[in-house]
Amino acid sequence: MLNVTVEEIQCDPLKYLQQVEAGETIVIVRFDKPIAELKPITSSKQLRPFGLCAGEFTVPDDFDDPLPEDILSAFEGK
Repeated sequence: MLNVTVEEIQCDPLKYLQQVEAGETIVIVRFDKPIAELKPITSSKQLRPFGLCAGEFTVPDDFDDPLPEDILSAFEGK
C-alpha cells in the first residue's frame, strides 16, 4: 500500500493509475490524514451455470393472463 498526497496525484495522475492497474493499492492523504483509497477492480464475477434451477419450478399457463379486478383495484388504491 502506497501513501501519496493530493498534490502528488495532481502532478502525475497517470503514474499512479498505472500502479493501481498493476495491482497496487494507493491511499491518498491530505495533511497526513487518509481521505481516499484507489485500488484495482477485481473481476471475480463467475457466470452461473445454465439450467441451475431446472425442474425446481414451473411457470403456470395463466402467467400472462390479466389480473383479477379485485387485485387490480388493490394496486390502484380503490
